[in-house]
Amino acid sequence: MLACSNGHRFDTNRRGFASLIVGSRKLIGDSAAMLDARDTFLERGWYTELRDALGALVAAESPLRVIDIGCGTGYYLRGVLAAIAASRRSPDSPPVQAPGVGALAMDLSAAAVARTVRAGLIDPDSSTHGLVADVWSPLPVRDGAADVAINVFAPRNPAEFHRILAPGALLAVVVPHPGHLQELRAAGLALDVHGNKTDDLVAGLKFGFHLESTEDLSRVLLLSPGDVAALIGMGPSSHHAPTTDPADRSGSTEVTVAFRLLGFRRTEA
Repeated sequence: MLACSNGHRFDTNRRGFASLIVGSRKLIGDSAAMLDARDTFLERGWYTELRDALGALVAAESPLRVIDIGCGTGYYLRGVLAAIAASRRSPDSPPVQAPGVGALAMDLSAAAVARTVRAGLIDPDSSTHGLVADVWSPLPVRDGAADVAINVFAPRNPAEFHRILAPGALLAVVVPHPGHLQELRAAGLALDVHGNKTDDLVAGLKFGFHLESTEDLSRVLLLSPGDVAALIGMGPSSHHAPTTDPADRSGSTEVTVAFRLLGFRRTEA
């Protein structure tokens, strides 16, 4: 059960999460079909390098409270929790009796939150809870509640991110590079990537956050027609009819995947 300072109570449903969406919804979250495609693609390991880099960045903070804003299938949150657990078992780290990590998986899509919670725990000493909420609205999270927030290919609300993060906390954000999926975009299968995503991100977070680290990751993947179809189906391009059906392509396709992982430190606004 969740509670607020005004005495309201919200029960967790049978799927293990709470929904605090109220009123009419103009935006919809990821559908079950999109999440299925994402599971299919990500579990084949194509984005393992990105997940490992994100996990290393977060684990270095030794956080106790992590929130994933835009959790999707929970792929990246599971990687982060695994990295934190591994860092605690590292022979280079002094043995400590630390409490388990508390994780909150948040998304506009109830199907996404349910899937993340259902995926279970990486570390038996950790706990993952789910929350359906709209990132564009005031977040139903208390001030300074999180040591780390991760935001992977998801919308951002800088003022609310600043409020819910503890002083000095880390905000880890992943955005696509302009070259991301360039072959599929040239073939009319994927939407264009805005060329100034990093500049827009830094500008949007300049009040209350300091850019502390930047890591670029890029690979050329050799994908089967099924992999290409899953890659298109798991993202925003799935909402737009492509000029050709990716499943009809024959042979393997070279596809560039390119990301930028940015670490921001919360400062006083």
